[in-house]
Amino acid sequence: MKYFRVEQEPSSRYSGELNAAPRWGLPGVEPCPLCGLSGATLGLEYPCVDLSSLPPEELSRLSDPSPVSQEELERLRELVRPFAPANAVLDAGAELGPLTGTGSGTFGPFFMPAGWSLCLRREAMDALQTEGVRGLLGAPVAVKFRTQSPPSLMSLQMDVQGRFHSEALAWTRKPPCPRCGISDVEGPMPDPIVLDARSLPEGVDLFRLADAPGIIIATERLRDAVTRLSFDGVTFRAVEAR
Repeated sequence: MKYFRVEQEPSSRYSGELNAAPRWGLPGVEPCPLCGLSGATLGLEYPCVDLSSLPPEELSRLSDPSPVSQEELERLRELVRPFAPANAVLDAGAELGPLTGTGSGTFGPFFMPAGWSLCLRREAMDALQTEGVRGLLGAPVAVKFRTQSPPSLMSLQMDVQGRFHSEALAWTRKPPCPRCGISDVEGPMPDPIVLDARSLPEGVDLFRLADAPGIIIATERLRDAVTRLSFDGVTFRAVEAR
């Protein structure tokens, strides 16, 4: 099986824009008193998660990205865990619920609101599934479009699986902090990307890397289906897996 990194198309014939953000999310975390690490993880997106049954005061906390203590992050994580997929990575910065906001312009089959986020028109998603693409899962965006014929856009939810091959790593990973559990890394992102084939998921054709969730990986099956259907909006850059 061959693998490809999914990236934004450098130039597009479409004018679509979204001014939208996920409805809820886990906030960033304040600096750890022991190791000093803080921040949030980019690319953890779970648009199919519905937290609307939680009390209003909790939803308010989950709508504020301001950093919180490690203890409060742990509490919020356990609060949302029953609503999330069993294998969800609920780190600081995880985004939950549908994209909410406004949109304008025209949209192609694929649309990337950001380099780490991916949307599909519903009819494109249906066509890819008919072509045999596996594991596509998404939620309709909760976006108000300034157009008479709004597109039906799906925000994709992808498993977080797969790692860089150890021989291609340009960084070293420190042991997890005994206080906050964060394992910091030193060094740049691997370039070129080389994947550990043994760590890659089976049964899905689109996923995020556990080592860098902002990186979206597609299989050859998905790339070939996109080519047959002449879909545009993204590019596929080959990456090695060994």
